[in-house]
Amino acid sequence: MLLPNQLTVLRIILTPVFFFLFMAESPLLKQISLGVFLLAAFTDWYDGWLARKFNYFTEWGKIMDPLADKILTTSAFIAFVKLGVFELWMVVLIVLRDVIITSLRFYSESKKVSFATRKSAKIKTFMQMFFLYYCLIIFTLQTVEYIYNGNEILFGYLTNPGLIYYSMLVLTLYTVWTGIEYFYHNINVLKRLFNFETKQN
Repeated sequence: MLLPNQLTVLRIILTPVFFFLFMAESPLLKQISLGVFLLAAFTDWYDGWLARKFNYFTEWGKIMDPLADKILTTSAFIAFVKLGVFELWMVVLIVLRDVIITSLRFYSESKKVSFATRKSAKIKTFMQMFFLYYCLIIFTLQTVEYIYNGNEILFGYLTNPGLIYYSMLVLTLYTVWTGIEYFYHNINVLKRLFNFETKQN
C-alpha cells in the first residue's frame, strides 16, 4: 500500500482515538485529544502533498481520502453536540449534506462521470475546519489551569454561547446552500447519470 494510502488509514484509526480522548473527563486526556486531531489533520495535508509530488494516485485513495476527512470532521461535530456546545439539528444538516454529495460523487466516478467542483464547496470546507479548530483549541485550552486562571473573562467571551450558536448557524446555512448550488450547477450531470441508468435498465 502506498504511503499516502497508509496515512489515510492512519487518519481513520486516529478518529475514534480523538473522540474517546476528547469526551473523557480528564483535562489531560482532552489536551492530548487536540494533539491527536492536529496529527490526523496533518496526515490529510501530507498524504495530499505526497500524492501530488510523486503522482501517488489510486482509485482506492480517491475514494477513501475524502471519506477519511468526513469521518474526522463528523466525529468532532458529534463530540461538540454531546458536550452541548453545538445544536444537533445543525450538525445533522451539515453531515447530511456532506454524505449526500460525497456519495453522489463516488457513484458518478464509478460511472466515469465527473461532477464540477464548486469554489463555494472549498470555502465551505475551509470554514468548517477553521471553526472546528477554533472550538477545539479554545475549549481545550480552558482545561489548562495555568492558561485559564486569570483569563476567565477572555475565555468567557471566546466561548460565549451566542457567539458559538450564530457562528454555527452561519456555517450550517452556508453548507446547505453549497449543497443546493452543487445540484443546480450539476443538473446536466445528474441527467446524464439518470439517462445512463435508464438505458442500462
